[in-house]
Amino acid sequence: MRKLTLIKEHRFLLVALFIASVVYALITFVNQYCFRTYSLDLGVYTNAMYDYAHLRFNDSLAFKSESENLLADHFDLYLPLFSPLIYVFGSYTLLIVQWISILFGGVGIYTFFLQLYPNQGTRKFALIYFLLFFGVFAAISYDYHSNVVASMFVPWLFLAFERKKGISIIIWTILIAIGKENMALWLLFIAIGLAYINRKDWWKLKIAIGIACFSLIYFIVVIGWVMPSFSNTGVFSQFRYSVLGANVSEGILQLVKHPLDSLSVLFQNHSGKSVYNFVKFEFWMMILMVGFFCIFRPVYLFMLIPIIGQKMFHDNADTWGVVQQYCIEFAPILTIGTFVFIGDKKTKSKRLILSYIAVFLALVTSIRLMDNTIAHYDKARLRIYKSAHYKSEFPIKEAYEVLNLIPSDAIVSAQSTFVPHLAVRDKIYTFPTIKNAEFVLVSPVEDPYPLNQIEFEQETSKLLKNPDWKVVRKNNYFVLLKKQSL
Repeated sequence: MRKLTLIKEHRFLLVALFIASVVYALITFVNQYCFRTYSLDLGVYTNAMYDYAHLRFNDSLAFKSESENLLADHFDLYLPLFSPLIYVFGSYTLLIVQWISILFGGVGIYTFFLQLYPNQGTRKFALIYFLLFFGVFAAISYDYHSNVVASMFVPWLFLAFERKKGISIIIWTILIAIGKENMALWLLFIAIGLAYINRKDWWKLKIAIGIACFSLIYFIVVIGWVMPSFSNTGVFSQFRYSVLGANVSEGILQLVKHPLDSLSVLFQNHSGKSVYNFVKFEFWMMILMVGFFCIFRPVYLFMLIPIIGQKMFHDNADTWGVVQQYCIEFAPILTIGTFVFIGDKKTKSKRLILSYIAVFLALVTSIRLMDNTIAHYDKARLRIYKSAHYKSEFPIKEAYEVLNLIPSDAIVSAQSTFVPHLAVRDKIYTFPTIKNAEFVLVSPVEDPYPLNQIEFEQETSKLLKNPDWKVVRKNNYFVLLKKQSL
């Protein structure tokens, strides 16, 4: 009988993961195939992996005009670890890693609740809720980001805590911390939360305190010394929170001296641009809907304080909303907080009603993300049920024909949408940076970022008039130029 039950359990898990894997694959891999990935960040990180695979640092020239160690921008140690995979999966490597990591996170959620409530069906609802979470859809629809991978290790850290597996706790702690410099700060708050939850268990309490101390020291060392040592300016360059101050020290003082003013910024449009007026409101409403039950387990909301701060205080208003990768950290924490609250209910009927409500709200918020968000987003990225998702601004078949005209060892300057497809090489620049490029590839019908349309047309026109460049392909969709000396 027990064997039959285990088969049924595994069947549910495998079916759920299979469905999710197909949906996620139709989002992320189709976006790459249809040229809806960009220099920032997939192209840059893919080029960095290529360098790491050849045992050298990356110079950031894929998106910067001047050479600088990429570790000065983000202290991401996943890229060196994943770099050997580029020999197998090429330009799709990081998308595959991210895709698998989300499914792995789902297994972690399921296993954690199986450990916590072995005689309940809570784990099934928790898994569905997690896989439906709007932040997961938003993240997998927009390039690759290492904080997505790091977030998927969090359920496994919780599971290791529950099982009192010391070595596993250390492994997951390190894996989360090395994902990106801000992951260590998040880990600090997670550890404090775990210390509170397990305050009556001395073994768990001291381990949680140890993780908190490690995370704080790691964070301070990385942003205070390591990243500045890689930077051309000698300072930490990722503090982009001018509403708090000019640097980390000023930011901390602002939070301490003016907590109410700082708190109000979490809900205000401090960009000065009216187009962002209700972006924060939309985020809070969706978080309130999907994470409502965590109000009754506020320790899990405490764990999200640094994530909320880095979103809402940021100078870039695109981070405030529900799109891109900026909500992925909420997925494991709100899932765990929500279903710990539900799982603690004594009667099965209450657990079922609350579980259905939680899953329904997760579904509704994801539909909202795909349907009509206040935060600007290209809906073609997500709507796998629409034909637009499988199309591009230009003929896709011809685009790959043009890419094949560029030798694999050539130095290339390309428009942002082409960079991820051309990044597995020694040198790749994002147009209009050209430097010593041997080929230039742009598309008149694509987004001209980082230029505006007029600037883009001016730069393209100058190249076409320059006798040093020979036209290889030119039509309404593509302009491919080759240096004459070649």
